[in-house]
Amino acid sequence: MSAAVDTITIAVQRPHRADARRNFDALLTAARTAFAENGTEASLEDIARRAGVGIGTLYRNFPTRAALIEAVYIDGVEDLVRAATEVASLPPWEALQHWLWRFVEYAATKKVLIEALNRESAMIKSCRDAFYNAGEPILKRAQAAGDVRPDTDIDDVMRLIAGVAGVTFPNAEQRRRVLAMAIDGLRLSKA
Repeated sequence: MSAAVDTITIAVQRPHRADARRNFDALLTAARTAFAENGTEASLEDIARRAGVGIGTLYRNFPTRAALIEAVYIDGVEDLVRAATEVASLPPWEALQHWLWRFVEYAATKKVLIEALNRESAMIKSCRDAFYNAGEPILKRAQAAGDVRPDTDIDDVMRLIAGVAGVTFPNAEQRRRVLAMAIDGLRLSKA
């Protein structure tokens, strides 16, 4: 894991050696894909194979399935936190939109993982705090610019977007359209 989310507690630490870090990252990428395709019960042997490492390497990095699931979840949160920094130089409304679309991508991948995690754990609470803390300055900047309704806060926004992102749609186009309507609903009416 990177220093982007220093408030998140995790039992698994990113290795220091470059080759070990590459294996760690390959395992996270392979696990994310396998979990998305097959759920959190995906074969650990398949994950190791996809990563190009042996099963022993997987277990050295992630002693349990739960540790691997947590690491994949946290990696997604770290990406979202980094995205807040990446969009900071954009105009306020554009920055908020870009970050919220990144949150939508995150929400789509976390759905299968969250079912396997304790939603009330300290790790989940730390993750929630991390992305709320990352998104709040973006929201406040858009509100200060007069682009976003002043009667909303980051919790409202996260619940709105996560709620809509979690709905099953008949096709990707409708999903994109409905999410765009939800995001546009945050705009301050210029009437």
